[in-house]
Amino acid sequence: MNFIDLKKQYLAYQEEIDAQMQEVVSSCAFIMSPKVVEIESKLAEFTHAKFALSCSSGTDALLLALMAHGIQPKDEIITTPFTFIASSEVISFLGAKPVFVDIDPGTYNIDPSHIARAITTKTKGILAVDIFGQCADYDAIEKIAEENKLFVIEDAAQSLGARYKNRPAGCLAGTACTSFFPAKPLGCYGDGGMVFTDNASLYNIMKSIRTHGEGNDRYEHIRVGINARFDSLQAAVLLAKLPHFPEEIAKRQTIAQCYDEQLHKYVTTPSVLDHNLSVYAQYSIQVNDRDSLQAHLRKKDIPTAIHYPKPLHMQKAFKPLGYADTDFPVALAVSQNIISLPMHPFLTSEEQEKIIKAVISFYN
Repeated sequence: MNFIDLKKQYLAYQEEIDAQMQEVVSSCAFIMSPKVVEIESKLAEFTHAKFALSCSSGTDALLLALMAHGIQPKDEIITTPFTFIASSEVISFLGAKPVFVDIDPGTYNIDPSHIARAITTKTKGILAVDIFGQCADYDAIEKIAEENKLFVIEDAAQSLGARYKNRPAGCLAGTACTSFFPAKPLGCYGDGGMVFTDNASLYNIMKSIRTHGEGNDRYEHIRVGINARFDSLQAAVLLAKLPHFPEEIAKRQTIAQCYDEQLHKYVTTPSVLDHNLSVYAQYSIQVNDRDSLQAHLRKKDIPTAIHYPKPLHMQKAFKPLGYADTDFPVALAVSQNIISLPMHPFLTSEEQEKIIKAVISFYN
């Protein structure tokens, strides 16, 4: 049993994936090819965004968005401490300061009720992360941002395909970023990312930054940029997978519902708000005896993962920010109790039954 079974997915779509990749190889158009333009167009339509800009990773997508907003050293960006390091890493990379606020105990997303008190004269924006496949509360976040003249970035690396109040992830803030890392709900076969926006000015700036600050002509550079171009072979993989994505999202719902119904008496199952549709990038439960449960499942050959064992404010890389371990008690508590079970669209009912029985047997 695999935690995420990419091999099963490949075998299911092998003919389409191979054909798309062969077209790239035959054309020898490996950089910024028509395949790249095509996947940008299709995902702009999928997210209801006016513009979609592909790039080399989800991390670079965040970097492009922050650079386009003109983030400078000493600026402050409010964000969550309970996620992968990329969202705060890019803030620090630009010399700015990530300012953490605690998370909602139910959804694990940034808690809007804590944001206002973290705003200072140096605050430029809010970077919200849609954790585990469920969108953050963007109406509340955007209201605070508008009142304080801040921009909002949606980190949809885990939520592409999700919905918030019937609006798709990727269109919930001024700019939205996603990742196509292979384990994501919509993943390629390497690194890749995309930025979505309705703002033509931001789009053109990011497009320039993506290719070394290039202007309208080659070897004309109008700003300092980076090399963040998306690979044509990865675009081909996404073009093959995208038609199947809605069906995969539906399968994730079915699998999550089965987990919920069978496990809610034993563990804290995910809390998805009524107005949200999660894509369950992870199916994460909270337990009081995580290490013992993980060891129990390992003996039964059931893989698990911990997302995330140490909040960002406790990481050595961010110690200079001066936070105490206990500054964000909800994030700390969740990090000590969270554990993720296998979740992917190709998980069979027999495999899921084995997982559920193993968890229940631990508590019985």
